[in-house]
Amino acid sequence: MRSVTTGLLIAISGGVVGAALASHDTFSKTAPDRSADIAKQQPAGFWTTPAVKGYGDIHYDRNAAFQPTLDLSNKVVFRVGQGGNNPAMPNPALEKVAQVVNLYTAAGVPANKLSFVVAVNGGATPAMLDNAHYQKIYGTDNPNLRLISALQSQGIKVSICDQAIAWHHYKKDWVAESVIHTPSALTTITTLQNSGYAYLEM
Repeated sequence: MRSVTTGLLIAISGGVVGAALASHDTFSKTAPDRSADIAKQQPAGFWTTPAVKGYGDIHYDRNAAFQPTLDLSNKVVFRVGQGGNNPAMPNPALEKVAQVVNLYTAAGVPANKLSFVVAVNGGATPAMLDNAHYQKIYGTDNPNLRLISALQSQGIKVSICDQAIAWHHYKKDWVAESVIHTPSALTTITTLQNSGYAYLEM
């Protein structure tokens, strides 16, 4: 009798927990994302892209703490290793680099005082392809090429890991000509860290 009662209690408890989880899952899937609507409600000029035009929107407050300044080295190596969900849109991690550049510029540190290097590998590797090969694989133009060009116009070095190229079974000449080839993103990062660069994982 005791085992039957215990079994019933477990079944009831499991049903309650399962229902709760199902309810939570349903809520998670149906809860609307209001962030885009909120952004649209901001006044003109609230979001700006002072250096990398059209990429990496920022809202800058010069009264905020820990501002970038000219008296620092301003040397940063960024690792961009995550791919985006939409091949027709720029890589989100690469666009975050643009956001950092815009923030430094807004704070009064001009691009010619920045020593920024982007080390690309992993899932972000396809973003470095030239347009012909990107289009062949994804059926759309490479939206990252304009972003890469915009970053480079500000003196930002964009590099690709040759190990990642090999793992993706790409040929080196499939990569956009303006992108710098390195032995690996990992050694790029460690080499630059040993030269005083701060490290940011994007």
